Amino acid sequence: MNDEAVTLKVENLHTSFFTKAGVVKAVNDVSFAVRKGEILGLVGESGCGKTVTGFSILGLIDPPGRIASGRILFQGRDLVSNSAKEWRTIRGSRIAMIFQDPMMTLNPVLRIDTQMIEAILAHEKISRDAARQRARDALSQVGIASADERLRAYPHQFSGGMRQRVAIAIAFLNKPDLIIADEPTTALDVTIQGQILHEAQSLCCVSGTAVIWITHDLTVVAGLANRICVMYAGRIVEQGGTDDVLDHPLHHYTHGLIGSVPSRNQRGKPLFQIPGMTPSLLNVPPGCAFRERCPRADKECMQTPELKILSPGREVRCVHPLINV
Repeated sequence: MNDEAVTLKVENLHTSFFTKAGVVKAVNDVSFAVRKGEILGLVGESGCGKTVTGFSILGLIDPPGRIASGRILFQGRDLVSNSAKEWRTIRGSRIAMIFQDPMMTLNPVLRIDTQMIEAILAHEKISRDAARQRARDALSQVGIASADERLRAYPHQFSGGMRQRVAIAIAFLNKPDLIIADEPTTALDVTIQGQILHEAQSLCCVSGTAVIWITHDLTVVAGLANRICVMYAGRIVEQGGTDDVLDHPLHHYTHGLIGSVPSRNQRGKPLFQIPGMTPSLLNVPPGCAFRERCPRADKECMQTPELKILSPGREVRCVHPLINV
């Protein structure tokens, strides 16, 4: 991979929460990279460590959690040792985040124009009129009509889909190099979800912004992401090009996720489901974390599987990968 084209490179990242009950290894030896203009899908069940990975990249891990080891290289610079002042210059400017619930992002007592203009003036010395014009253009880019009028509205005057469009517009305001999107379309209906995915993809293509799209929904990343990383119990168990991973999964967990999509099941038959439950990150079983749910598990799986690089960009963490299936 050409280092000049890499916007973010995460190397052997470990993020743990040191609780009274024990150490929760929420992110355990995670490595991946995302290039300029690329959309990387970070996929997995709830509690697998996707969101904590995103928060780690943005330096948003609060005590009792902390990054125990690893490197987060943003355009070649390690962010792990950043001071609070250094983070303030980066967040919202060079790295932005779109959260799952826009009502938790937007201030309910401030008008949209106030919030958008302040987000610009916090990082650039330009006039308020110029900032307002940029905010107006940003709303238009995400498909909000009558931008001048909507700028003067409050968040409660927008529908859920419109609020999420505003959150996406704010994320793109300062033309960041990287955006982390944490399941931003989960609470939206399918029609609005499709529109927002299309707009986000178009904005990335035009601006060259790299995106990490965190989701549990494979159907979302299927038409959005260039590459996919599949997480399970704090680790990335498989990664590769979107078509490669979805058409020819190598890990049994990925195979189970794809088989669980309702459209792949036959009418009148029970939906397929992966047996068992995700293990507690306080007490992950030794060896492969998926072995107690895997149909191919044997005594070899008692050892922690190493990451196998089967071809450039195609990796799997499994003793018995589905190479010939």
